[in-house]
Amino acid sequence: MPVSVHIADVPITRAPALLVRRPRPAKVPGLREAGMGLASPLGPGFFPRPSPHRVALVAFWDDDDSIDRFEAEHPVARGLSDGFSARLRPLRAYGHWPGLDDDVPAGRSVDADGPFIVLTLGRLRLSQSIRFFRTSAKAEASLADADGLLWATGFGLPPFVATCSLWADTEAVTRYAYGVKNKAHHDAIAEGHRNAFHKQQAFIRFEPYAVTGSLPRTNPLPAGVLDLPTAA
Repeated sequence: MPVSVHIADVPITRAPALLVRRPRPAKVPGLREAGMGLASPLGPGFFPRPSPHRVALVAFWDDDDSIDRFEAEHPVARGLSDGFSARLRPLRAYGHWPGLDDDVPAGRSVDADGPFIVLTLGRLRLSQSIRFFRTSAKAEASLADADGLLWATGFGLPPFVATCSLWADTEAVTRYAYGVKNKAHHDAIAEGHRNAFHKQQAFIRFEPYAVTGSLPRTNPLPAGVLDLPTAA
């Protein structure tokens, strides 16, 4: 069960059309689930500041052949083809998300050295929006200084909200997620447990096995950061 991430800068006039044409499982062979939105750099601001020209897609698939067909044929894939894309293998997951296999391990340890991509996915309870964004801002401020973080972004189109972060190794992910010094992240988790922000959520660590492209402008992502084979 591979997962793909596509992020690209597009003309502002084209972004709404791409979001409206979000791929749907009933119409895309091999697609299990997909979420799209405008990307926003992570930071300490109370509300995200989405870029009107950067669009992100995360999709869950049956197999790589399905991703190949999507990238070759679907208008959304063609619209995002000049940006960054990655193919991911799930290593561990906390929570549940449509399209995610039930047998993905939940334990903290993983049998891989890195690099890793971590996705946080949520379907926000709109009544909890202010609490969620206030709490997330503090955690995002601490993320900026995390050792081993290579790059990160938020994206979404509420109620769908997500983050995508790239990490150098398993120690870096573990220090940020569970380290005693990261009070803001622990507080965010505790606040979510106290009164759920989301109707549904998942925190998933992945091993990227193919990547391609880069991102310029605001919150740039240079080519070669993950130093992996190029996606087909």
